[in-house]
Amino acid sequence: MNKNKAKQAGLKRRQRRVRGKIFGTPERPRLRVVRTNANIYAMIVNDNEGKTLVSASTLEAEFKGTKTGNKDAAEKVGELVGKRAIEAGITQVTFDRGGRIYHGRVKALADGARAAGLVF
Repeated sequence: MNKNKAKQAGLKRRQRRVRGKIFGTPERPRLRVVRTNANIYAMIVNDNEGKTLVSASTLEAEFKGTKTGNKDAAEKVGELVGKRAIEAGITQVTFDRGGRIYHGRVKALADGARAAGLVF
């Protein structure tokens, strides 16, 4: 197994471990963070129905022409998903870091969502 496949296998193992402990309910849905090298995505999911309630990412039009793989962009995505969640009537969420370490861009997104008014 080469180094990249081992890293991917470890990430998948951590994702499964986190998802075994976290479940999004209608009262408290799950805020899922997906981080790639170039972009960051956030979605609020109701796991009972298997539906995405709110989402935001750096692929949206307002991020066009800006650098999307940094902490500033992650914080703006967090604020955007938080604002959309508040508008949809969601105030409390469970945070799913997706197997990633809670620092850097993942932490910046969480701080942005908290600044917008989400509680987790």
